[in-house]
Amino acid sequence: MISKRTFIIISSIACFTGCIGDFYATFVLGDFFPGYSHLLDTMSKLGTTASPVSGIISLWWIVLGFLTILFAVGFSKAFDYNKKYVKIATWLLIFYGLGEGLGSALFKAELVKNTSNIPAILHEVMGGIGIFAILFYPLAMIRIIPRSSAPGFYWLSILVIVIGIILIALFLLPLYFKTMDILAQNKGLWQRLFVLDYYLYLMVIAIKMIKNQRIEHKLFL
Repeated sequence: MISKRTFIIISSIACFTGCIGDFYATFVLGDFFPGYSHLLDTMSKLGTTASPVSGIISLWWIVLGFLTILFAVGFSKAFDYNKKYVKIATWLLIFYGLGEGLGSALFKAELVKNTSNIPAILHEVMGGIGIFAILFYPLAMIRIIPRSSAPGFYWLSILVIVIGIILIALFLLPLYFKTMDILAQNKGLWQRLFVLDYYLYLMVIAIKMIKNQRIEHKLFL
């Protein structure tokens, strides 16, 4: 049977694997899609039926979903799932894994004659749930690790969510204001910066989890 300490370390490694692997996969596979632009096109476009890497990226998104959920379980053990805000943060991570990982893989972002079909609608709904779950994840974290005990982490959390809100606004505003062409043209850039913002944050938390386990291990030696 795997010990709690070992499981937490494994789940933290899963976080690093998912975060780094997602960027690597989308950037590398994008080069195999003629005409695809990392700045102009969303990551979801890689999973459409028109994409030559649709199957591979969908498989990766399934793996990403499971890695995120594994990290969420390890997170709950590291910070004590019985606490209110730990439960909230854990489920926000799970929703992100289900929405952006499994949801993106199972429901493709297709357009049929400029009209979204059911899989595309489900893709948007699941993706939206995942994005908004991770967007507000730092708010739960500042209740788990308060400013009084870690002021640096508190301000990092605030910075991450401020940057996240700005980037998601840049991504979504052109959908409602058609005059914002320059924003719409760079939707791939806003999406990737948003993902980078939160992936770096998750990896900081994974490092904290590993460090805490090492400290606890030394105390019991």
